[in-house]
Amino acid sequence: MPSKVLRATLALLAACLALPGYAQMKIGVVTSSTGPTALVGIPQKNTVPLLPTRIGDLTVEYIVLDDASDTSQSVTAVRKLINEDHVDAIIGPPGSPNTLAILPFVAEAGVPLLAPVGSAAAVVPMDAQKRWVFKTTQNDDIIAKALVQHMAGSGIRTVGFIGLNDPYGENWYKVFSDLAARHHIAIVANERYVRTDSSVTGQALKLLAAKPDAVLVAAPGGASVLPETTLVDLGYHGKFYQTHGAALPDFLKLGGKKVEGTILAAGLMLVLPEIPDDNPSKKVATAYIDAYRQRYGTTPATFGANVYDAGLLLQHAVPVAEQAGKPGTPAFRSALRDALEQTRDLVGTQGVYTMTQQDHSGFDERGRVLITVKNGNWTLLK
Repeated sequence: MPSKVLRATLALLAACLALPGYAQMKIGVVTSSTGPTALVGIPQKNTVPLLPTRIGDLTVEYIVLDDASDTSQSVTAVRKLINEDHVDAIIGPPGSPNTLAILPFVAEAGVPLLAPVGSAAAVVPMDAQKRWVFKTTQNDDIIAKALVQHMAGSGIRTVGFIGLNDPYGENWYKVFSDLAARHHIAIVANERYVRTDSSVTGQALKLLAAKPDAVLVAAPGGASVLPETTLVDLGYHGKFYQTHGAALPDFLKLGGKKVEGTILAAGLMLVLPEIPDDNPSKKVATAYIDAYRQRYGTTPATFGANVYDAGLLLQHAVPVAEQAGKPGTPAFRSALRDALEQTRDLVGTQGVYTMTQQDHSGFDERGRVLITVKNGNWTLLK
């Protein structure tokens, strides 16, 4: 009798496996939910349960690893996802240095990477490695243009720059200095610090001595607050500008009254109620925020939306890639890369994506708005 039951069970299992059924696709996610980049990484990790678990006829499994904001751990995590878990795509990590560290590995394995990072260095200039990377955050130049135009229109002629001593800060200085020169704005001080610094008093004193009309801080997450609050404590009364790296609720909490009047350019999520209903991204952003609030009881930072948009991009590209091969095969992964590159007019939470061979971010000016801090809240700058 047991043998008959066993044979029947095996026959049923074989029949089930023979059915069209649902194949499975594995997506790796590397977050920095601990360490100095945690304010960026936590909302990204929290967003993973909101990503699609089925795309067409494929079920999707997400394998989430934390790199503790450390580049060496990013490499270890990515190698595990590629060599042991055999993922078809990777989302993350959020840190620009972390992303640059893993590029050789994803390119060699032929695994598309959706990078929720600020620095354009992840995709610019395009080369054999970066062709496997697609950014879900606005490139620096789109944000910088908005800031410099506002500076020029406000009569600002001198600026002090302080940014991270890593690819985020370096690329921002490169982009900003070029745009500032075109608008006849002089950079009178140029300072650096690291994400883990607990004091930037030395750098702030040099900025103060230069007497700039405004100061631009180029750093993501909690690291964006320290230079600004330090300068305020030292008596600086000029205008402050921040990059899209500061676009999170904790910037307001950590900075308090000291960040009042700060200006930044970022995605529309921070001021969504003030955005016209005909903006194509408002509906998508609202759906994401509502789902996040329902699950966690709090409003997500824009960094989480960058992971949500990665899910939208994959949802759009996977059915196309599936025509070239099954998940788990090089043919599928290569076709997935090609399909991501062919994305046209895909509406996300932060803007509208149109990728090309040379542009793997895909945003235009619809991907940012000018925002200021007014009465302790983010407000659309009109």
